[in-house]
Parts: sequence; structure tokens; C-alpha cells
Amino acid sequence: MNTVTTEAPATAEALQRLSDAGVSIWLDDLSRKRISTGNLAELIATKNVVGVTTNPSIFQAAIGSGEGYEEQLADLAVRGVTVDEAVRMMTTADVRDAADILRPVYDATAGRDGRVSIEVDPRLAHDTPATIAEAKQLAWLVDRPNVMIKIPATKAGLPAITEVIGLGISVNVTLIFSLERYREVMDAYLAGLEKARAKGLDLSTIHSVASFFVSRVDSEIDKRLTVLGTDEALALKGRAALANARLAYEAYEEVFSSDRWQALQTAGANKQRPLWASTGVKDPAYKDTLYVDELVAPGTVNTMPEGTLDATAARGEITGDTVTGRYAQARADLAAVEKLGISYDEVVQKLEDEAVAKFQVAWQDLLGAVSKSLDSKGVDAS
Repeated sequence: MNTVTTEAPATAEALQRLSDAGVSIWLDDLSRKRISTGNLAELIATKNVVGVTTNPSIFQAAIGSGEGYEEQLADLAVRGVTVDEAVRMMTTADVRDAADILRPVYDATAGRDGRVSIEVDPRLAHDTPATIAEAKQLAWLVDRPNVMIKIPATKAGLPAITEVIGLGISVNVTLIFSLERYREVMDAYLAGLEKARAKGLDLSTIHSVASFFVSRVDSEIDKRLTVLGTDEALALKGRAALANARLAYEAYEEVFSSDRWQALQTAGANKQRPLWASTGVKDPAYKDTLYVDELVAPGTVNTMPEGTLDATAARGEITGDTVTGRYAQARADLAAVEKLGISYDEVVQKLEDEAVAKFQVAWQDLLGAVSKSLDSKGVDAS
């Protein structure tokens, strides 16, 4: 069980069932207002939230609004810091505060939950040494045991994951779309644990999640199915993302029952849990809790935007495990998509490239907004 509740409100019954089924509920959002108003603490207390994830788009929306950041921006302007430094000072401050709020959950779950994730600069997605250096710097800046550093699962990100895990830093691997890349991520994690073990580090203190993206797979494949327009094609809409995620869980079960894993587990290591990301439904034709109800499996995390969290509380149909035992159908669904001429490999690579580019644009927009704010608050020191 991921959290302890007493007399949970009726609206949270579905969330409690989700927790009882072995799914950790993390909030996919953070802002200073959410921290200062007590909203985050309230979600922990009433909505079974046991973790928080952030990304460049989330910070761009939060800091770009300016709400709650005025005083710090003024102080940073007086100091004459660079815009990059200002952004990191603000984002790490929010993550640090959120980590403190979640610290009791972290302590109660022996580090499994109570986590707050912060992403390396997305401009470094294809630069292994810079990603490693940035991850170390972020861990130092936040300086909380329950921080997780997010590293994208690009080709350049894989060796960075191994190196950072090998240093004893907990990692949230993000932007995973393909089954092949997911296996490479798990391999990178195990290699990192082996490095950490060789250094004599305590493996029980190292945690990781692998963020497997869901809704965007349907968005891209559904678009192509709609273009085909046949009854056979239209009947496959809304099935590829769930199939992809379920097969990812099958791969997780396989890797974390291997002899290689057993040796690490004996040394105190923790499994790298699958985290379902991008679980907000993009197509209004689908039920708004689709990627929650249909991805219930033990030992997973579902990180939800608040809209999806509220929808699950109100309308979630949590009936137990909806993943294991559905692998044959999942394979059949993806094979049917391929048979129609839609290339799985091409789709998942396109999604990875677009996701990296999207975060880079969001980061540049954030830098631009903060730069303007610093200029407007600038003080003439003469």
C-alpha cells in the first residue's frame, strides 16, 4: 500500500482502490502557488498523492505566469544573475519545498514514494557528459534525499543513466515511447546498480522509475488510422497506447525476474518501477480516466495532471489488475496496426524526437520570460 488514509472522502474511494492495487499516484504538476496555498499538502492528505513530477513545460507554465515568484525574481535581478542561473534557482527552490512537504511519505515508504522529480536541461538531451554533470549539479542544488533527477531516454541519455545511478543518485528516466528503448533503459539501470555495488554504495538507497509515455502513442497512431478510414483501421483506434504500455509491463516482469536482477536484489537493490506518463486523455471521445483504469498493475506509478486525478476520484473504475494477462491481445493489436502499413518504429521515434523538441521549446520560452522579468526588475547599481 502506498499511503495511509483515515475516513477517506467518498470522492477518493477510487483513488484508494488504485493505491490498494499497488499503483502509486503522483501529481504531474508543480507551482509555487500550489506549495504556498497548501494545495499540495491537501492533495497528499485527501487524494492519495505520494509523489510529484515536473518537466520544462510545467515550469514554463508556472514561472511564466509570474505568480508567487515576484520577490525571488527581484532578488535575483539585484544580484545580476544570468537567466539560466535564475531559472535553476527558482525551479530547484520549488522542488526542494515540495520534497520537504513529501518527506513524511518518503520516510514512511522507505524511499519508495514521497519523490519529487526535476529534469536536466532539455537542451542537453543528446549530450551524455553534459547530462551527467547537470544531474550531479541538480542533486546538489536540491539537496534532498527524495529528489529524483529526470534524464531523457535518448541514445545519449542511456549511458548518462548508468553513470548517474552508479553515483548513487536516484533517477526518473523520461520520454520512453518504444519497447526496445524501454529494455535499453532497464539495462542502463541495472548497469548503474552494478557500478554502484562495485563502489560499495548502499543499493537500498537508490531508486528509479521509468516513465513510459501513453496518450501520445494513441494520438499519433489514431491520426494515421483515421486517414486510412477503413472499418478495420477505425476499430483499432484507442488501442495502441494501452497495448504498448501493457507489453512494457511484460518486459518489466521479465527483466526483474532475471538472474542478473536477482543478484542485485540480494545486494539490496530496488526495482525500477514503470511509471505511466502522459496519462491525460487527448481525444475527448475517450473516457477521461482511460489511461488510469486500464493500466492498473502492482508496482507501478501513474503520474496524473490534476484534471485526470480529479476525474479518477470522481469517475475512476478501478477493478483490480488490468495489465497482466492481457499481453497476447496487446501483441495482436500492435500487429494489426503494423499490418495496415503503420510503422511502429517510425511512430515511436517521431514521438521521441517531438517530445525532446517540445521540452526544448518550453525551456527556451521559460528562459525568455524570466529574462524579461529580470530586465524589468533590474536595478541600476551606479
